Amino acid sequence: MNILRNIFFLLSLAAVVACEEPDEGYIWNDNWVEQTPEPGPEGPGEEEPKPEVKEGKARLVWIDAAANFKDYANDAEKIASDMARIKETGFTGVIVEVRPTTGGVFFKSDVEGPVKRVDAWVPGAYVWLDRTADFDYLQAFIDAGKEVELDVYAAINTMIGGKQCPYGLGNNGPIFDGSIKKEWASVVNTADGLVNCMDMGDGTKFLNPANDEVVEYLLGILEDLAAYDVAGIILDRCRYDDNELQSDFSEVSRKKFEEYIGSKVQNWPSDVFAPGSTDLSSPVTQMQVKWMEFRAKNIHDFMENASERVHSVNPDVRFGAYVGAWYSSYYYSGVNWASPKYNAKSSYSWATPEYSNYGYADHCDIMIIGAYAGTSSIYGNREWTMQGFCQRAKTLFADDVTYIGGPDIGNATGFTDGGKGSLMPDIVDACINASTEGMFFFDLCHIKMYDYWDDIKKAFDEYLETL
Repeated sequence: MNILRNIFFLLSLAAVVACEEPDEGYIWNDNWVEQTPEPGPEGPGEEEPKPEVKEGKARLVWIDAAANFKDYANDAEKIASDMARIKETGFTGVIVEVRPTTGGVFFKSDVEGPVKRVDAWVPGAYVWLDRTADFDYLQAFIDAGKEVELDVYAAINTMIGGKQCPYGLGNNGPIFDGSIKKEWASVVNTADGLVNCMDMGDGTKFLNPANDEVVEYLLGILEDLAAYDVAGIILDRCRYDDNELQSDFSEVSRKKFEEYIGSKVQNWPSDVFAPGSTDLSSPVTQMQVKWMEFRAKNIHDFMENASERVHSVNPDVRFGAYVGAWYSSYYYSGVNWASPKYNAKSSYSWATPEYSNYGYADHCDIMIIGAYAGTSSIYGNREWTMQGFCQRAKTLFADDVTYIGGPDIGNATGFTDGGKGSLMPDIVDACINASTEGMFFFDLCHIKMYDYWDDIKKAFDEYLETL
């Protein structure tokens, strides 16, 4: 350090001499030598050591597109100021949603148009909130993140085409304005027959994962997203629709399913599921077993293709998905998010060795799991405890991918009325130590609504003190 300091001093002195005339009477001393500094507490010329900075595991917060729309859609300065607050609280990154359940995107895309409005609850009613600003929403988060050293992950609602909003508000999204086809929407096996979900009233309108046109459309959106300098891309709602086992029974799915099993289904859909069925038969039929495989394969194949497409644009971006941690019932959504090395058949009667083949964890660089248990179920070693959710994921992922687990602090199991700040240290402890890479909170709006900032900072500080 002395040598470097001397070099810096001489260069500085030379610069001064070169730019300024010496004062009158100044005598240059050609015999000048460095004076040895007096010994300090750490020895001659040595700087005092800087205090160790403990980083710990990742600590992320999810930023839902619709729930935070009124704060950020038209205000880049608010994005920057809240990102600074997030950093001060002890978070290491954010997951910012850039494709809401209404469709449309908050980034530049040649495939899908920009978000112009979202439905949102304001005191007293659901209303439309408009986006009038023209700044790049995602880029604003990226820029603000770099300023305060926060990682920025971008998340999209994947298998959705739009939304029929509640309370008579109306509809929104590309499937309603004709940008994409109604035929892409999921077909539901109702008690009254097969019905396109577009004809079923309010709700988010999901697309059919087995439809090749849907797949290519979504991959194009992901290509555009991958052009941004984000830490990672997270796919939410990469699954079958909210009608669960009743979806998708379109003709496209019928043909692909028949190809999968190598034979015709004589009575469609009854040979698979009776109209209106919401659960597996007891005992489960062979046709239903194959149907579970088929749906898991469709989601697996999409994830594999999405990972390849994203990494072809940006090899360094981390690719992954958000899933609910309740694996034991996630087959309802047509998803096997575990490692293919995990033997689902050993635990579940509906699973087969082929079903395990369609676990997609090995195609991901990171996974976000929703450990959405209630306020009375923080610790434990089973599903439906926060800690248990996170612990069990380690077995399910089989070291194929690192993962982050965390709570929904606005859900209906004890969180919705706020006042749960005292639980934050236990929540952080349970989730961050049981997950391999860290934890997250869903959602930022709840932190702001219930003023959990100081509570979460205290919880993070206590965690860091254990390192």
